[in-house]
Amino acid sequence: MKINILYISHLHPPENALTKNIGGMQRVSMQLADELEKVDEVNLLKLTNETSWRLIGLKTFWFLLKTLVMLPRKVKKQNIDIVLFSSMVNGSLAWFTRKRVKAPMVAITHGLDVTYSLSIYQWLVKKVFGALDGVISVSSATREQCVARGLESDKGVVLPNGFVPEFTENEYAQDESRKYLNDHFDLQLNGEYLLLTVGRLIKRKGHNWFLSEVLPKIKSPVVYMIIGDGPLGLSIQSVIDQSQSGRRILNIGRQPDEVLRRAYAAASLFIMPNIQVPGDMEGFGVVLLEANVANTPAVASDLEGIRDVIKQGVNGYRIPALDADAFAGKIDEILENELATLSASCRKYVYDTFRWDIVAQMYVKYMQDVIRSYRK
Repeated sequence: MKINILYISHLHPPENALTKNIGGMQRVSMQLADELEKVDEVNLLKLTNETSWRLIGLKTFWFLLKTLVMLPRKVKKQNIDIVLFSSMVNGSLAWFTRKRVKAPMVAITHGLDVTYSLSIYQWLVKKVFGALDGVISVSSATREQCVARGLESDKGVVLPNGFVPEFTENEYAQDESRKYLNDHFDLQLNGEYLLLTVGRLIKRKGHNWFLSEVLPKIKSPVVYMIIGDGPLGLSIQSVIDQSQSGRRILNIGRQPDEVLRRAYAAASLFIMPNIQVPGDMEGFGVVLLEANVANTPAVASDLEGIRDVIKQGVNGYRIPALDADAFAGKIDEILENELATLSASCRKYVYDTFRWDIVAQMYVKYMQDVIRSYRK
């Protein structure tokens, strides 16, 4: 018997949007919806705010307002069995509509959508947890933050983010990819190892700390590439300009999937040097999966949602946050002794564990359980 799922997302990329303009949350929303549509037991109806990042705040407000009005009627008219909110932002509608929506409601929590420190938002988060029938957290760390804010422990489950197997198609060889980066970004790799970081240029990602404290301590010949944009872009570039590490450092901004895939393939190691920031957290880290699938193991901070992604010695290593000596030492150790072994094992591990088709089946099973519990 099929279940009718109403999937609601305020961050969904427009059809045919350039991949360069799609953010991480938009990508996750799109991929999850696509995979749920492929499950035989599911009839997926989507209510999405398909928008670029321009004026996203205003567009989200109007989307939530419209959805607040139409949600009860849509659930009844479409005979919806369960409502799945893509995050706590649109999941907040559960509290406002609980008495009018005659179906169970579940929200996915990612991290910042739970920990955002504005006091009125934190007040609302607790109310929303009480109105929801289920909560899917993308990592154990995210679930802990939910429980700390009043979520009943038996209401929540941890289900990871995933990646689509299609991301592994049209793969590029490392040598070919390095030549591509040399030609397009003047990488100038001459036998050095390429270290790569991909993500928003924000404080918790730890770019400045890694540039200042870790890079100078790495003994192996390396070049460091940063891909991404964000509010700390100028600050990071300033640190790069003043760096005395003797390393070549490239900060190439946000890039389309073509360049990302080339960079993942060209890299020797993926670096995720996160630091703790009050009111913010790393909910999961999809970029780790994307790197691993390209046979690129990771060295990352032992923090938050990263712990659910990296299995020590299989697809990389977790290092105590802000331990510069340990970070540099592990990078050197891998490059000297373990790179070939880790490069082979990391791809197999994430392919067998985090494919969206596997994760989507977990989603469906959990939602079926929530529906049964609601109807008792």
